[in-house]
Amino acid sequence: MSDPALDALFLPFTSGQLPWPPAPVLFLRARDGAALRPFASRGVVCEQSFKPFAQALEQARLEVVTDAAEDGRRYPLILLLPPRQREEARALFARALSLLAPGGRIVASMANNEGAKSGESDLRQLAGLAGVLSKYHCRVFWTAPLDGPADAGLQRQWQALDAPRPILGGSFVSRPGVFAWNRIDPASQLLAGHLPPVLAGVGADLGAGYGYLSAQLLQRYAGRISALDVYEAEARALQLAQANLQPLAAGTTLEFLWHDVTAGLSRRYDFIVSNPPFHTPAREDRPDIGRRFIAVAAEALKPGGHLWLVANRHLPYEQTLNEGFGQVRVVGERDGFKVIEAIKAAPSRGRAARA
Repeated sequence: MSDPALDALFLPFTSGQLPWPPAPVLFLRARDGAALRPFASRGVVCEQSFKPFAQALEQARLEVVTDAAEDGRRYPLILLLPPRQREEARALFARALSLLAPGGRIVASMANNEGAKSGESDLRQLAGLAGVLSKYHCRVFWTAPLDGPADAGLQRQWQALDAPRPILGGSFVSRPGVFAWNRIDPASQLLAGHLPPVLAGVGADLGAGYGYLSAQLLQRYAGRISALDVYEAEARALQLAQANLQPLAAGTTLEFLWHDVTAGLSRRYDFIVSNPPFHTPAREDRPDIGRRFIAVAAEALKPGGHLWLVANRHLPYEQTLNEGFGQVRVVGERDGFKVIEAIKAAPSRGRAARA
């Protein structure tokens, strides 16, 4: 798929405006794509915490890490695709400076409609800029060779913006950039309000975020849920879910899985809850992701198992639900969202005998 920010990021190097160093290069929030491939054999280390993007990079035979700071390396060139959320982006700029070798350079690319002007202004304020290029409705901007930040105090301040912090009166910890990071998502809240009086056995939360729905399950059905698997593709969110949910376990076995749900599940469940995503961190509109979550849930549920799902009212999920489940009903609607209960059919006696 087209990735204009990634394409624009490499233009200063392919055009000869900037040199490519002989030493390894760090690529923060890396994504695979055609523009990256010519540089793949030139020592690129990719940091990516979103599982589908990390897997795509690994399949392209690139070195992938979840935390580039762990091995203490410093890099002469750091590439980055900053996120839209400004606090998260500022923290990423500050972190890039902390991983930069003396005399190194930072190069960033952002789409114009994803905060490119703000990102350019922020990096200029933090480290100064030596060049800017506009292409593909994106802005690429880079520093001169650096021996440190323009403002060390600002760097420390911005690095702290990504730190987990209490939200909702201390009920949870969260951080900027995670979905609905400082609030309860109204769709998840609607789903929580329509959960049944009893859920029991082994369950899963698909796309758990910082753990709101899983917390509702553990608090409401204490003593009834024997095990709960928490699935999340974004490692930064999964770390928060682990911190938020472990104090609530009280006899429930919890497992936290950094996993792309669309790749399928290997376990079987009595019930599943989900508020599935319908876009990626690259802001692509992807209703097919939600459809795949539903199909995977149908495969993973035991006969008679229940899926409790919330979705935007307009999303076309009905066909996938009807194909995978014996019973489907809308149990609540509000503010453009719908809550659906779907029950997996038991195999017929005839089918069971033939099997």
